[in-house]
Formats: sequence, C-alpha cells, structure tokens
Amino acid sequence: MADPSSPQPPRETTPSLISSIPQKRALPDDTHSPAVPSPLNPDGKSQKVQIQPPAEEGTTMGREKRTKKESLKKRESKGATGGDSSRASPAPKPKEQPGEMAPLRYKLAPPKITDFDLPRGPVFTSHHEVQDSEGRSIEFYETSDHVYNKKNFHYTHCIADPTFPSMFYYRNTEPEPYGAHLNFEDAASHMYFDQQGTHVTSDKGFRMARANVAVREGRWYWECKVTRGILKKKNEGDPESHGHIRLGFARREASLDAPVGFDAYSYGIRDKSGQKIHMSRPKDFFPEGEDIKEGDVIGLEIQLPSERLHRKVVQGHYNPAVDLIAEDEGHPDGISEYPNIIRDRIPIRFKAHIYFEKIDYHTTKELEELMNPSSGPNNSSEPPNPNHTSPALRTLPNSYIKVYKNGKFMGTPFTDLLAFLPPASRMVNNQQAGGSGGSGVLGGRDVLDDGSVGYYPAVSVFRGGAVECNFGPNFWYPPPEFSQQQPQGEDVIVAEGDASQKPEAGENQPRALADRYDEQIVEDILYDIVDEVGFWSLGLGRGGSKDEKLAEGGTGLAMPPGGGREEIKELVQDD
Repeated sequence: MADPSSPQPPRETTPSLISSIPQKRALPDDTHSPAVPSPLNPDGKSQKVQIQPPAEEGTTMGREKRTKKESLKKRESKGATGGDSSRASPAPKPKEQPGEMAPLRYKLAPPKITDFDLPRGPVFTSHHEVQDSEGRSIEFYETSDHVYNKKNFHYTHCIADPTFPSMFYYRNTEPEPYGAHLNFEDAASHMYFDQQGTHVTSDKGFRMARANVAVREGRWYWECKVTRGILKKKNEGDPESHGHIRLGFARREASLDAPVGFDAYSYGIRDKSGQKIHMSRPKDFFPEGEDIKEGDVIGLEIQLPSERLHRKVVQGHYNPAVDLIAEDEGHPDGISEYPNIIRDRIPIRFKAHIYFEKIDYHTTKELEELMNPSSGPNNSSEPPNPNHTSPALRTLPNSYIKVYKNGKFMGTPFTDLLAFLPPASRMVNNQQAGGSGGSGVLGGRDVLDDGSVGYYPAVSVFRGGAVECNFGPNFWYPPPEFSQQQPQGEDVIVAEGDASQKPEAGENQPRALADRYDEQIVEDILYDIVDEVGFWSLGLGRGGSKDEKLAEGGTGLAMPPGGGREEIKELVQDD
C-alpha cells in the first residue's frame, strides 16, 4: 500500500475539455426529415443538416446561421403546398364573375285562389268622437287586422297576378283609400285615424305616423291643420291645451315610438313656441310668444337635389365646382341615369291580407354618435358636410325645409339635410333581422336601395292632440308659386306670404305631394316589370329549366355583365 505522504510521480498534461468530449455521430440524411408531410414541412422532402466541427480551444463558438423559411400562409398563397392532402386550410372560393345585382328569388308554393282577390284595407272600429275649433265633429277609429312596420321589417300590400309568372305571380298593389294619406301600417300602436287616413290622434304619449309617400328629389309641399292642441281662445276653467302635436319629415330609420325630431333621422316643428327640433335639441324659430294653436295651418315645403347629384355625394364623387353647375343647368351632358332599385321581398299571409315583407333600414352608429357625442378616441369633430369621410354624415347641397303658417312664410329652419341613399342608409343584416317578429327568411344586403328610402311627411301627437293632413292639390294656403301654376277649388284661400319672400317662378316649382303618390304607383309598376323580365331572361320562370336549382331559402342572382336591368328599364320606359 503506497504511503500517501510519499512523493507522487508527476501527472501527464490533460487534453482540452472540448476535445475530450465524444462527438455526436452524424445522422443519415434520409432519416433526419419526417417521411409524412406536415404544416412545417409541406413538401415532405429530406433536409440535410450540416454538423459543424468542434471549435478550437480558446475560440468563441458562434450561433449557427439558420435558413429563413416562408410562413405557412405565404407558402399557401403561392401554391407551394403540393397536393390537396398537404393543404392546412380549405381552398378559397373562386370569385364570382362581376355582374349587376338582382333581387333575391325564393321558391314558393303556388298562390291560392284568394290571393288574386283585390286587397282590402284595415278593419275600422269606432273609438271616440271629438269636435275641432270650427265645431266640426270628427270620428276616430281604431284600425285592426293589419300588420305594423315593426323594427327591422317593412310591409307593403301585394296581389297575385297571372302576368308575372317569373316572380311567382306576386306584384305590388294598393288598397283603399287611394291617394296620399297617413299609412296605417307605418304608424305606432294606439293611434287613431279617420277612414280616409287624413286625421290622426292618440290618447297616449308622443308617437308618430308617416305618410305613404316618400320624397327623394325635387320640391314638394303639404300642410297640416291643428284640430286639437293648444287653445287659441282660453276661457275660465279651460285647460291650457287639448294635447300637443309636432310636424315635419322623417326617414325610414326614424322611430315610430318617438316624436318627430327625436333623432338624427327626422326634422320637426313643435307647437309650443314654434320651436324647430332635430336630434331632441329644440331651438327657437318662430317669433317670441307665437305658438301653433288650434285652427292654425302649417305648410311644409322640402327641396332635395336630384338623385344623380345625391348618388355622387354618397359615393364620394361630389365636386361642388362642377356638380352644382351641372345641377343648375339641368345636366347638360345629357347622361340619363336610372336608380338601381333592388327589392328583396317575400309574400306572406296575415289574416285576410297578403303583404310583401322586406328588411327595413336601421340606425347607424355614426348618427347615434352625432346625437350623443362621446369623448372617446372614435369621436369625430368634423361636422356633417357633403364630403365627409363617413357616408352617413354627408349632407345634400341645396336642400332645405321651409315653413309657412296660415300662408305666411315663417323661414327656413333646416338646410343641408342628411343624405339617405345607400350607403348613407343601411339595411338590417341577417343576425339583426332573424327572430324579430318576421319570418326571418330574408337577409338584408345592407347597401341596396329598395326604393323606400327618402323623407316622409310625418306627424306626432300627444295625449289628445290631433291634426288633419292635406297633401293637395287643393290646399288651404298654397305657397305663392303653386297658386300661380295650378287652379284651385272654391274653398282655397289665397296665400298671404310676404312678396319679398316670394321666389321667382321657374321650372323648379313646388308640387303637391298628392302627385308623388301617382309617381310611386308608376315606379312600382315599372320595377315589377323589370324584375319579371329580368328573371324571365335568366330562364327562371315557373317551370323553367333552372327552377329546380333554386335553394329552399332563396338564391341571390346576378344579371349578366354588360346587359341587364338598365337596358330593361330603358326598353320599358320607351314603350
């Protein structure tokens, strides 16, 4: 046994630590890569790996330089994924060929015999009777057995017609009473009308009714007489008023359960102090101390630019230096444009009636923000104007609303009205429309124009307030220009407007809204024919070869590129 205290022989010098560690053997090239393709190795090819030799002692080892690889999405976009089995995500759907949009078409059951009967109006049940300031007795009725335009859905009467087989025989129609009047379906509940739809009242809080005519362009005039409201002559013991009223214009998005002027979609005049109101912000308009009282007749005139200029505004192509001159000169370029009206609708039965059910237009967040501005980062400080970045906040040049009281011009409370043609107005989408009281079948294509957008004459009544609407042509107090161009009946009172406020006579003269009703009837007939011919030209008539290809829930169709609805409109109008 060696003595530990005895001297030891000298040790041999040890080699370097790195060189003394055994090296990992190199793997064969054909076994290093996976045999089955994967998202990280979609090609499934062998990848050679080079093993660097060990570094010399005392040298610094550098990081291995990696080869930059493209991401999976980039490789898929380049089509570098090989076969279908190596694709990690489904192939994108091929884009449809560009074409003009056409209405949705649904596979329906054949019409019943009763669907060919003439449409009927609502059932009238006497509710109460009142006397106006002139001593006339007015009987108000409760309407029933008809639908209401509830949130997200809009209803119009239809009828089966054998001359429209490609549309499954259904087309637009109108029941009695004929002519411009307050729309029984387009009113809030608990509102009472006379049988002609010209008088309206309510025993509840403020609610609104719209007329059955919409203004889209031009100058139009209508008037309202207050039959129940603020008393003109108050005796001892009499109440201050029999109710309250508001008058004005409202778009389709305006709420029927609120007064005119409540939101950004309507402009109104209050009976109290004659204030103008928009977005629930009343401002003085009439002279101090002047109210709208029982017996007063309020005339309302609206002017809107042509739809040609309107479309340029909402599409962001408006140039005031050029377009306003063309508007004043009546489009000297000679270009004739027709609105592309697309009506996605489906006939439904309700009791003894048949209606077209359509997706309605809904409020937009831009106008909600305009009415109730917030201090958040998304708040835009830019006021509405014709060239606003948001279509909903674009205004219409040369648009206004004028007000007359008993034939006297009171002023112009509103100018630069908000645009309403899509995309300024948007339809309710599929998620918003489903399960809201309608069939839930239709899905709104939100930027389509179905012909119903515009500014409607609207009235609001509050706890006994009542008005009588007169859409012409025999007005109580016609505007000055109107009295020159159209003969009136014996009961017409000559307007007492100030001569200094009298506009010069010209082609652009105000027209009675009763004429707009006739225009709407012609438009409905025209677009029914356009839809029928369009479906027929695609071979989609009843019994056609493509009829069985329509899906149960409906199929969106596109007109052939370069020829479709515009050519059909021109042919129909020429005939």
